[in-house]
Amino acid sequence: MTAALVIVIAIVVLLIAVVGWAIATYNGLIKLRNLVQEAWRQIDVELTRRHDLIGNLVETVKGYAAHERGTLEDVIKARAGAMAPGQSPAQQAESENMLSQALGRLLAIAEAYPDLKANQNFMALQAELTSTEDRIASARRYYNATVRDLNTKVETVPSNIIAGVFNISRAEYFEAVGEQREAPKVDFGQREAVIPPPSGYAGGSGSAGAPGGGAPQDTPPAPPA
Repeated sequence: MTAALVIVIAIVVLLIAVVGWAIATYNGLIKLRNLVQEAWRQIDVELTRRHDLIGNLVETVKGYAAHERGTLEDVIKARAGAMAPGQSPAQQAESENMLSQALGRLLAIAEAYPDLKANQNFMALQAELTSTEDRIASARRYYNATVRDLNTKVETVPSNIIAGVFNISRAEYFEAVGEQREAPKVDFGQREAVIPPPSGYAGGSGSAGAPGGGAPQDTPPAPPA
């Protein structure tokens, strides 16, 4: 076997190896991109369910606290913003954060209405929303993990060469701002807050105040410094 033939064979083997590596790398990138898209679709399903539950929750609250118009309108507006199509994951996360904040204010108000808190539909919606928040958090963790894997491949050598050739770009993370996606927070974590009932609920005479008569007359002393 001549030296020229050996060189030709070596070049052919090298080319086959490079082509094989390129194909394997490309297929791996496509698989990761598909996993990211699939994970995002799962988040979208859970977010849609969240929006539906919040809509039902608003309708339930209206039956007991219709005069809390400002808060109800804030939730409706934030829900519409979260449901707007065509948002990127980062934009969706911001919209959902605004919705969570508005929802927290609504649920804080609900604490002042014992009849509402005891309503079976209201309690069922809270339980469903808490469960949905848990699923969103789980889906978000999986999505962000797949995004991390894809972005690592897109940004590191030598797989970034194939990503650049075939225009496979980084994906956006779906980040929860603060703790608004943790179930105990969204699950209406105003339990410790002291929320005075609205004047329309308590009545002008104060007869609906503390048990045994009118509202307490004395203000508890401030704790020592």
